[in-house]
Amino acid sequence: MISKQKKIEVVSELEDSLKNANSVVFVKFDKLKVSDVNELRRGLQKENIGYKVSKKTLLERALSTKGIEGELPNLEGQVAVAYGEDVIAPAREVYSFQKGHKDNISIIGGVFEGKYKNAEEMLSIATIPSLQTLRGMFVNLINSPIQRFAVVLDQIAQNKA
Repeated sequence: MISKQKKIEVVSELEDSLKNANSVVFVKFDKLKVSDVNELRRGLQKENIGYKVSKKTLLERALSTKGIEGELPNLEGQVAVAYGEDVIAPAREVYSFQKGHKDNISIIGGVFEGKYKNAEEMLSIATIPSLQTLRGMFVNLINSPIQRFAVVLDQIAQNKA
């Protein structure tokens, strides 16, 4: 059992961690090996994403101070939070890790743009590609017609010759 003072410290720590977070993902984990947890934490740290395990009541208390709209999703089982300043990265990275550990970890909700989201909404956010990938897709989309036009001009030049 945690002392009242320790609970206050944990809530304060969570509040500080979530203060600058633009996105928060609620992660349910069960029977996750220590090596897997370390792998997850390292992957999240590379993307500047924080990860904390907390008692649900203390997490709810910390979230209540943020003024988040909507209703907090049902937090079942052992819960952790992944959070970061990037709006999509926490969900994307947890989802990426989840692919290899389906039985042990899952996204059960989160906070996106100041509103609580359920698991389905957070999964749809998690599948949005990174900004760098989106830029590459955009460049490819713009380049495609130009490339086709160049091929057509080449064909016309070859036919005239």
